[in-house]
Amino acid sequence: MKLITAIIKPFKLDDVREALSEVGAQGITVTEVKGFGRQKGHTELYRGAEYVVDFLPKIKIEVGVPDRLTERVIEAISQAANTGKVGDGKIFVYDLDNVIRIRTGESGPEAL
Repeated sequence: MKLITAIIKPFKLDDVREALSEVGAQGITVTEVKGFGRQKGHTELYRGAEYVVDFLPKIKIEVGVPDRLTERVIEAISQAANTGKVGDGKIFVYDLDNVIRIRTGESGPEAL
């Protein structure tokens, strides 16, 4: 099992959610986050004054998947979140030792 975490642009959330649904990912967790990558933020003009925006708004998506779906989920996120511009985001893949469904006590891939 894998835990796939993706950091994407906020306006791409619906596209990514639909793509994940199409490949069979059954549940996702979405968090609004702020951060920066190589672009290190940017400058904006507000009421005539220029200021630096260090942390840009992003969306963090987490999805637990069985090993057989890992590549399909990564591909779905990559295609749906891609704009071709700086700041499209990152995908992180972690090994997932165990999952327990609280309601039933099921564990392992059945709990996903």
